Amino acid sequence: MMIEETLQKMLALKMPAMAAATRELLESAPSHQLSFEDRLGIIVDREWTERDSRRVARRIREAKISTRASLEAVECDAARGLDKSFIRLMTTCKWVDAHQNILITGATGTGKSFLGAALAEAACRHGYRALFLRIPRLVEELAIARASAAYAAILAKLSRIDVLVFDDFLLAPMKDSERRDLLEVLEDRYARSSTVITSQLPTKSWHPALNDPTIADAICDRLVHNAHVVELRGPSMRKKNVTESVKH
Repeated sequence: MMIEETLQKMLALKMPAMAAATRELLESAPSHQLSFEDRLGIIVDREWTERDSRRVARRIREAKISTRASLEAVECDAARGLDKSFIRLMTTCKWVDAHQNILITGATGTGKSFLGAALAEAACRHGYRALFLRIPRLVEELAIARASAAYAAILAKLSRIDVLVFDDFLLAPMKDSERRDLLEVLEDRYARSSTVITSQLPTKSWHPALNDPTIADAICDRLVHNAHVVELRGPSMRKKNVTESVKH
């Protein structure tokens, strides 16, 4: 009777995994096979693992990642500009600790957005906050925020994100206000957090494409400094996946 009361207290304390582990141990082989310390460790580990899984799921959900992606699913091929050693380095998330940026360039369909999403997902699994945003959506939200006096609050929110992924950088020419907004975001994050950029344009083309030498200098300096540059090559991965699915 007492153990049932204890289990109910665990549930009331919102420890369902601990309660389930306790019940499983009670219903398993005789308890003398495990010491008290071992049983306690199993029970606590079950609750810890369950809560950690929920935290990771919540961080991934809040990151607004556009597609289900993981670094394990990234196709490593030197011909594509990706090798296993680089992916292993990214998996450790030491680049986040070092506040390093990652700049991913390549033609349409080469997997830029997928890699950016996978980096955000990996950061979430390591306990960091991430956010995946398309540049067109970012500049639109900042323009609306400026008009509603929420501009400073959004900049502060973005500055607190550990890994911020900007997808489709320079997909279209940027207006003067958009360039300045982007600079404000990058200035707040410089040397404090990590920014991931995906773009169809190679990094050497970013400066002229920004079409304002002064702002371009400031933006490129904050992005390229202390950054890993990934130049994806090869045919479209979308076409390849379609072709392989047809074959099977």
